[in-house]
Amino acid sequence: SDILHHTLSVSPSLSIKVKSRSWKKQRHFRLLEDGLTIWYKSKWAGKGHSTFSVTEVEAVREGHQSEILLSTAEEFPADLCFTLVFHGRQGNLDLVAESLEEAQAWIQGVRKLIHKAETMDEQERLDQWVRDWFQKADKNKDGKMNFKEVKKLLKMMNVEMNEEHAYHLFKMADKSQSDSLEIEQFVHFYKILTQRNEVWKVFQDYSGDGEKLMLEELENFLRTEQQEEEQSTQHAKQLIESYEPSETGKQGAMSLEGFQMYLCSQDGSIFKPGLLELYQDMSQPLSHYFISSSHNTYLLEDQLRGQSSLEAYIQALKRGCRCVEVDCWDGSDGEPVVYHGHTLTSKILFKDVISTIKEYGFRASDFPIIVSLENHCGLEQQTLMAQHLTQILGDLLQTSTLDGQVPQQLPSPQELKGKILLKAKKIGGLEKCVDETLTDEVSDEEEMANGDEESPTEEPQAEKKNKKSKLSRELSDLVVYCKSVHFHGFEHAHCHAKCYEMSSFSESKAKKLGKEAGTEFVQYNTRQLSRTYPSGLRTDSSNYNPQDMWNVGCQIVALNFQTAGLEMDLNDGLFKQNGGCGYILKPDFMRDAIFHTKIQSKSQLLSNNGQQLPKVNQKEGSIVDPLVRVEIYGVPQDQAKDETSHINNNGFNPVWNATLNFVIHTPELALVRFVVEDYDKASRNDFIGQFTLPFTCIQPGYRHIHLLSKDGMAIPPSSLFVNISISDYE
Repeated sequence: SDILHHTLSVSPSLSIKVKSRSWKKQRHFRLLEDGLTIWYKSKWAGKGHSTFSVTEVEAVREGHQSEILLSTAEEFPADLCFTLVFHGRQGNLDLVAESLEEAQAWIQGVRKLIHKAETMDEQERLDQWVRDWFQKADKNKDGKMNFKEVKKLLKMMNVEMNEEHAYHLFKMADKSQSDSLEIEQFVHFYKILTQRNEVWKVFQDYSGDGEKLMLEELENFLRTEQQEEEQSTQHAKQLIESYEPSETGKQGAMSLEGFQMYLCSQDGSIFKPGLLELYQDMSQPLSHYFISSSHNTYLLEDQLRGQSSLEAYIQALKRGCRCVEVDCWDGSDGEPVVYHGHTLTSKILFKDVISTIKEYGFRASDFPIIVSLENHCGLEQQTLMAQHLTQILGDLLQTSTLDGQVPQQLPSPQELKGKILLKAKKIGGLEKCVDETLTDEVSDEEEMANGDEESPTEEPQAEKKNKKSKLSRELSDLVVYCKSVHFHGFEHAHCHAKCYEMSSFSESKAKKLGKEAGTEFVQYNTRQLSRTYPSGLRTDSSNYNPQDMWNVGCQIVALNFQTAGLEMDLNDGLFKQNGGCGYILKPDFMRDAIFHTKIQSKSQLLSNNGQQLPKVNQKEGSIVDPLVRVEIYGVPQDQAKDETSHINNNGFNPVWNATLNFVIHTPELALVRFVVEDYDKASRNDFIGQFTLPFTCIQPGYRHIHLLSKDGMAIPPSSLFVNISISDYE
């Protein structure tokens, strides 16, 4: 990393930034002194430049590993090319270095820096965040700041403080008495300025001498406040070992600094750490799980003229998505293509999509992937699709039942680990006496429009006539556990349906069925899979609320992963648990063939204070007026929201001291979303950050909630400090 620093920061390297086959521009890049910020500017720009942090970069791909670099492969040799892949929905940065040495310096160097950034603990991350601000504000680069500059910087950091108090702390931190602070002195000054009063108060309540928490005092705190009954002695010892910074303190006591570090850590987080790991029984039938699922996976934007891209599949799969959609159409040169039919969205090759699924499918999870095929191709190209699937995927593709028998229930995620299932039409069934003709012939779009005449991208009716396309035997044979069929009602399914048959429902059809026959829908979903998808009117790729579909047991609730917002927050929140593997076991009462409506114990939730919220509006002098809203999503009876009042001009350490109470009847289906907004009396409040999690994953007591951006990315060090109490009462 030091060698890299020397080669990259002293002399900026020249790279070519490539956006398309025709858009190629030269850019200067260099690593700044903090070892975490990459600075770049156009070769022609005067003083203008931009920066981004290594913490925003997820991975470095070497060679022609993006669609754009592949399209320019003849012009730029692979060993000079590399791609920076960013977290979230931000586009990639494709670069071509001037020499092999320079390319390797960047590839290896950035990978090391990513590793360094990923292994930082909360405290190091906070210190780094403070240093980043200092460097941004140190305009003359002399590494020092006087009080006037510090005041200006604190305002940029969203800190409102009493000037006299701040000046007193400034003098204390200025050890060299030079009326200025160097970077590490500023980090120290910032820490003492931001010491949280409420944490100090809790510490004082349990500390006998006000200086430290002895082992039994920490135990008492864990039992009383954090509702940790079992093994609190063992846990208290572990916490001192992990978070107490001073060696003397580790002899069985915790200082205020250690206590603060514990509360900001994973152990002090609102999310039970044990439930972030894979903890559920994965040996039940597929129909017993909610499955993280994407709609129109190939799109990066809207559904009318957005770009179809392999990157969209990579992004969905790395978010833990386990069911992806592939819309196939006849390609003009004989190769099937994937795009949103009858629109201006661009096209990608079917075989490239399948290769991408193979390469990226099992990085976030080992559990099975379902490829939902929407097939609009003629016989010839369908057969070619079957060839691509078998040749590219090989043994990964599940092409026969596991034991050679006709299944009475679906296999489990555990049994199908590392396998890819094709969801499509099938000639006949898995039984021996196969009817050679495809009965129940309905094109995918008709099925999609099943009870949903809202789709503007539908084919004109005239063209649709006589288009009951024949199904290629080769493609049909690849369908085993996910045969697409038309839905003929719950009664028909109960009497005739096979466990491997599944139907798709538009959001309006699914909602209607849920309202009219909720219990039957839950029962149907104990044995068969069902897929729901957004209305065709959502051409902007907006989403519906997935909770309504989960409430009736639908497993494959397909959402537009490319669109950030409440709906994806709920999806991310539900699937964050269980190792992020994309499969969540449904509550037991939704897995029985006999569905029992049940009332659960009632619970209450209380919440408190916030810290270091990011600025929404970067205008000079603007400071946020934050409020917190807690929203409950679950069965209709549990849907609720309540909010605190807003605090004027304090995004830095607002204290709401508000208590919000909720009664929750079915905790197993409830999600809790904490949202922080900047109050605006004239217009809609601005979103600041949010965090969503299942009610069953909440740790009670004094906890930190580390807020996420609209895109679902961490925004350190923004957090809420809450006190949560959960109690049963009649």
